[in-house]
Amino acid sequence: MTATATPQLRPQLGDFNSVVCFKAVIVGVEDTLGPDGAAVVFTRAGKVRGRDLATELGVAGSNVPVEQIAGLLNAAIGRDGTCLAAVTRSYREGDTVVIETQDTVCSAGEPIGSDRKCTFTLGAVWGALEAITGQTYLGEHTESVLRGGTSDKFVFTPL
Repeated sequence: MTATATPQLRPQLGDFNSVVCFKAVIVGVEDTLGPDGAAVVFTRAGKVRGRDLATELGVAGSNVPVEQIAGLLNAAIGRDGTCLAAVTRSYREGDTVVIETQDTVCSAGEPIGSDRKCTFTLGAVWGALEAITGQTYLGEHTESVLRGGTSDKFVFTPL
């Protein structure tokens, strides 16, 4: 389901808000809870969003091949969806599942070298992956465009 197929929630302004405002929420929560507390909150919120997204897309429990997950998620949260992030690739590396993203809202406006983690985006991808596969994973943000990576890479190890 793309953003255009979803009923509009705000009739005057549309359903999108600025990256600047979203980042202000992130910084404010970090200021209140500290970086670790905020990371827990945003990752969990993302997981809930990702699980709900998989259900909305009708792919929860479908166990589609891992290589197809990037396309499904990109349609929903990429340019033609909610613009959270471009999901560029999904694949297996041994027992782990790797999902690569670019242009994440979490990294937007951050200086090169920033230690910012993509907690909400990681959580959204993580929740969708678990809903699609029916498996439980431990998710980790292992590479970042802010720290020399070609993508923001999320690695999921089965539990």
